[in-house]
Amino acid sequence: MDIIINIAVFLISAVIFTALGMYVRKKIAESKMESAENEAKRIIELASKEAENKKKEEIFKAKEEIINARKDLDQEIRERRGEVQSQERRLIQKEENLERKQDVVERREKDLEKRYEELNQKKQELSEIFNRQMSELQRISGLTREEAKAQLLNEMEKQLTSEKATLLKEMQSKLKDEAEKSAKEVIGYAIQKCAADHTSETTVSIVSLPNDDMKGRIIGREGRNIKALETLTGIDLIIDDTPEAVVISGFDPLRREVAKIALEKLIDDGRIHPAKIEEMVEKAKEEVANTIKEEGERAVLETGVVGLHPDLVKLIGKLKYRTSYGQNVLNHSIEVSNLARIMAEELGLDAKLTRRAGLLHDIGKALDHDMEGTHVELGVEILKKYKENELVINAVQAHHGDVEPKTIEAVLVQAADAISASRPGARRETLEAYIKRLQELESIADSFEGVEKSFAIQAGREIRIIVKPEKISDDEMTIMARDIAKRIESEMEYPGQIKVNVVRETRVIDYAK
Repeated sequence: MDIIINIAVFLISAVIFTALGMYVRKKIAESKMESAENEAKRIIELASKEAENKKKEEIFKAKEEIINARKDLDQEIRERRGEVQSQERRLIQKEENLERKQDVVERREKDLEKRYEELNQKKQELSEIFNRQMSELQRISGLTREEAKAQLLNEMEKQLTSEKATLLKEMQSKLKDEAEKSAKEVIGYAIQKCAADHTSETTVSIVSLPNDDMKGRIIGREGRNIKALETLTGIDLIIDDTPEAVVISGFDPLRREVAKIALEKLIDDGRIHPAKIEEMVEKAKEEVANTIKEEGERAVLETGVVGLHPDLVKLIGKLKYRTSYGQNVLNHSIEVSNLARIMAEELGLDAKLTRRAGLLHDIGKALDHDMEGTHVELGVEILKKYKENELVINAVQAHHGDVEPKTIEAVLVQAADAISASRPGARRETLEAYIKRLQELESIADSFEGVEKSFAIQAGREIRIIVKPEKISDDEMTIMARDIAKRIESEMEYPGQIKVNVVRETRVIDYAK
């Protein structure tokens, strides 16, 4: 029972304590809830205060940023205003500078106008002074304005003459430097390779007699034999006091050779009468014809010219009995052919054409005793007849300057002809022609103004001219020498070349007393 009571008491106590506990816990819970509510209120109030403070802080910060931004903007505005003000000041300064410069320019313009007026005034004064001086100079010099102008032009002409002479000297020197050396080498080499002896032939032949009694037999009764011989040969037989000799005279070497051979045959035969003379003359003509053919063939073989017509070969051989100024034309033609060939080979030209033209260049001289016309015209005509090369014909036609040469080979034939003809001893002239040429040479030189004396020297190969130094200057000497040379070329005919030597000398003489 006690146990039940104890259990009942325990249960009641437990219920009471549980109810009490629940009440206490409820009170505690209510108290906690109330404190939590209070705490929550406090937190809310605190949060509200903090939020308000935060709001105020943010507002303050925003205000500060706005104030700072406004300060920056104000600073920028002040800087911009400063720049604008600086630009305004610069513009104002520039305007002031421009105004000052404009003032300076205006002052200078005024100064220039003033100076221009002064210069015009001075110009007028100088013009008046110049006119007065010109008048005074004209009065003092005795020359008018036109005369003074003419004198000035003369001085200018002298200066131009000096310049022309200088240019001419330079060009001549240049041409000589470039051309003379090679030309001399080629010509010298050609002459050296073609060295030949020269003998001047005369117009007489001498036949030796075994004795002086033969002269009477040659003359014959009443001169019949000598007349027959002269008639048949066309020569003059001179029988004078020369012992054991008869002179055959005639300008035709061919006839003279026929007469010489016929006379030698008559002397060898011993029978001299007109019939025998006629027979021997015919035999002499045949012998001369054979000699002509042989000489022509020899010349062709010696020069190496091939393909010539037989008639042309005979005409070449006939040149053996033709002379020009005492020079044998056949030997001259052979020499011209060889000289022209050598120069053509040195220059790399057509040597065959050149030697052919050189051999044929004087072929007209084989006919000029029998036909009318110059030897050039006759030579061209005969070469055309036998259909010779056109370039060869041109070289023959141009070797004396009758026409312009078409080829350099033709020029070489001209040069070779001049070299062969102008060699010392190659030609001779009659005394009258020689004297006439010298006189003509001196007269051409004397015709020029300022020439004091002139002398033809070296057999007419050089003309030495002494000029008056007060009239001819050193520069004018060059012009004079060229003019005299051109005049000689145009008015005279001569073999080779003539040297024009102008001498100007100034002498001053004084005496020590």
